[in-house]
Amino acid sequence: MEKICQSCAMPLNSKELIGTNKDGSKNEDYCVYCYKDGEYTESNITMEEMADVCVGYMKREGMSEDEARKIMDDCLPNLKRWKK
Repeated sequence: MEKICQSCAMPLNSKELIGTNKDGSKNEDYCVYCYKDGEYTESNITMEEMADVCVGYMKREGMSEDEARKIMDDCLPNLKRWKK
């Protein structure tokens, strides 16, 4: 199964995309855009705001807004960062 960021759901399909812990080691749960040096890059972002950001990127990759929004609505609540 493909590893995805547990904050934004981006596929983690290369080492360059993997976030880092405070000690500089890789954190396999998060991407470099969401997690750097042991902290979330946007610590105050809400799940809804994250979905909006991700939908924007997915639309640029050619996906429809409805399709992208459905994927985010289905996926984000199940990720480690957003699970209640």
